[in-house]
Amino acid sequence: MAFMKAAGKWGGIFVLIALLITLVKSLIAFVGFVTIAIKILIVVAFIVLILGVGYLALKGLSNAKRSRSE
Repeated sequence: MAFMKAAGKWGGIFVLIALLITLVKSLIAFVGFVTIAIKILIVVAFIVLILGVGYLALKGLSNAKRSRSE
């Protein structure tokens, strides 16, 4: 009977340690996913910004040509 009590105590402790390790692994994976998503959003934002500036520059050149020809 004493063996069962000892196995129960140690088994519970080992299960808690295993659950904690699993939780930490999943948190690390989640943080990795979130950082990759944020990096992708930053890259997309810069691409949109560069395209917007290019569009405005071409629009300004087009308006300048149009005002010179009039």
